Amino acid sequence: MSKTKAKNEQAQGLKIDKKTVISITALLFAIMIFAGVLTQVIPRGVFQTDAEGMVIEGTYSRFEGDEGKMSWWKILAAPVLVFGSSQATLGLGIIALIILIGGTFLILDKSGVLKYIMSAVVSKFEKKKYLLLAMTVLVLMVLASVMGILEESITLVPLAVAISLALGWDSFVGLGMSLVAIAFGYTAATFNPFNVVVVQSMAELPLFSGLLYRIVVFIVIYAVLTGYLIVYAKRIEKHPEKSLSYKGDIELRERYSAGVDREALANPALKKATITFISCVSCVFVVFAISFALQKASFISDSVKDIISFLPMVSMAIFFTIGGLAAGHKAGIRGKELGAGFAQGIKTVAPCLPMIWFIMCITYILQEGNIIHTILNFVYEITSGLTSTQALFAILLFVVVLEFIVGSGTAKAFLIMPIVLPLADLLNVSRQSVVLAFTMGDGFCNILYPTSGIMIIAIGIVGISYGKYMRWSWKLFVLEFAAAAALLLGAVAIGY
Repeated sequence: MSKTKAKNEQAQGLKIDKKTVISITALLFAIMIFAGVLTQVIPRGVFQTDAEGMVIEGTYSRFEGDEGKMSWWKILAAPVLVFGSSQATLGLGIIALIILIGGTFLILDKSGVLKYIMSAVVSKFEKKKYLLLAMTVLVLMVLASVMGILEESITLVPLAVAISLALGWDSFVGLGMSLVAIAFGYTAATFNPFNVVVVQSMAELPLFSGLLYRIVVFIVIYAVLTGYLIVYAKRIEKHPEKSLSYKGDIELRERYSAGVDREALANPALKKATITFISCVSCVFVVFAISFALQKASFISDSVKDIISFLPMVSMAIFFTIGGLAAGHKAGIRGKELGAGFAQGIKTVAPCLPMIWFIMCITYILQEGNIIHTILNFVYEITSGLTSTQALFAILLFVVVLEFIVGSGTAKAFLIMPIVLPLADLLNVSRQSVVLAFTMGDGFCNILYPTSGIMIIAIGIVGISYGKYMRWSWKLFVLEFAAAAALLLGAVAIGY
C-alpha cells in the first residue's frame, strides 16, 4: 500500500455516528418540551437577591395568577430567544470549541501526527498499559481538583479514545480516562476555585481549610474510578465483543490497534510536528495557573473574575488549534490542503451542534419560567425538620437534582448556599461538611444528565448513544454515590 493511500485512509478525523446524534437531539427536544410543561404546572415564585446575586433567606414570594408565566410561543421560540440570554455566552463558547476540535483533529489525523502519538504511547507502555491508565486518571483528576478544568476535557476525549483503542480497549475506557476522570476530580475538589473557593467564601470559612479530609476524599474517589476502569478494561481486553461500543469501534480498532508504526516513529518531520503540537497544548497549563491565581486575588472585582473564568476554555481552543495547524504544516500539509482539511474536520462535528443548542434552550426555559426558586423553596421547607445527618444527605441529593437544571457549580452555590448555610447552623451541621456535600454532589453529576453539554458532546464525537453511556456508567455512578455517602458519614463522625 502506498504512503499516499495509507494517509488518505487515515485522514478521517472524528467519525460522528448520525444515529447517535439524532437520538440524543430527539431526547433533548423532548426534555425541552417537558421543561415547558413544568413552567405551566409548577407554581412560580422568586427569592429576592442581593447585589452579588445571592438569594436572601426568607424572601420567597409566589407570583399571583399568570404573573411570570412563560407563554407557549416563547417556549417554542426558545431556540431563537436563547441567543439573547445569559446562556448564549457559554453555549456559543462550547460550540466554537467543538468546531475547532473537529478541524484540528482531522489535521492531526491526516498529517500522521495522531498515528505518531499512538505509536509512541504504545511502544512505551505496551507492557505497562494499566500504569498508563492509572497515571492518566491521576493527572487529570488532579487538574480538575486543583484548577477546576471541566469543559476543556472535550479536547482530550478523541485522543484518549484513540490511545485506548491502540492499547486494545474500547471507547468507554477512553472516556473514563479523560471526561470521567476530570468530572470525578471535580467531585474530589481540593483547591478548585469554582466550588471550594466560592462555597467556603460564602460559608465564611478560611480558604482551603479542611484540606486534609478533602485529600482523603480525593484518594477514595481516585481508587473507586481507577479500580472500576482497570477491571472493565481487563474484561474488554479479553472479550472485545462484550463492549457496548464494539460495533462502533470496529473501524477505529482497525486503525489504532495495529500496534507500533515503526515507519511513523522514524519520520523526523512527524517527530518535530508532534513536539510542536504538545508544546502548544502545554501552554494551556500556564494559562490555567494564571487563571487560578487571579481567581483568588482580592484586588480583582467579581465581574472581572467572571471573565477570567473563561480563560482556560478559550486558551484550550486557541492553543489546541494553533498546535494542530502548526503540526500539520511541519508534517507537510500546507496551503489550501491545510485549510481544506480543517474545513472537512469541521463538517465531521457539525451534526453535534444542535445538541448544545437544545441544552441551552432547556436551561433558558426553566429560568424564564420562574420555577427554579419554587423548587429551591420546596426543598428548604422539607429539610428544616431533619436531623443533622439527614440534612447533610438532603443537601447532597438537592445538589444532585439541581444539576439537571443548573450546570454551573458557582451558579448553584449562589442559589442554594444562602439558604442552606443558616439551615445547617440550626440543625447543627458543620459548614465544612456542607462544603463537602456540595462539591461531591456538583462534581460527578456534571456528566450524568442529558442536559450536560460536555458529556453529550463527548459521547457524540465518539459515536456513543446516551443510553449506552448510561448502561456502561450506572454502576460507576452508584459506586461514586456510595463512596460520597460513606465519606459524609465519616465527616459527621469526626466532626469535620
